[in-house]
Amino acid sequence: MARSRFIYTLKEVAGMIGENLELIEEVTANSDNIAEGELVYVRDGSEDGTKGLTENGIDDLQDLLADIRTWDGAIRHFLVDEQCDPDMIERVMADEVKRLL
Repeated sequence: MARSRFIYTLKEVAGMIGENLELIEEVTANSDNIAEGELVYVRDGSEDGTKGLTENGIDDLQDLLADIRTWDGAIRHFLVDEQCDPDMIERVMADEVKRLL
């Protein structure tokens, strides 16, 4: 498989695939969720930099989110298990409802 030559910021990925940015940030907070080498850290002059995904990393992300949505409790269960802020969970879940409409 050829290496992707493009890196997409998480914000750009969210727009491209129609997902909530906070959800993507939470999924990618654990680098084990995306194949090695497909989640990268980009120095952007800020203290922390930013994360980016390759094209294959975007595919991995979409596959994982599709899988999570099949779980009992789906996205909410994932976010609760990750001990996310309740307000963030509600924002993500509001977007989940919009996805279904």
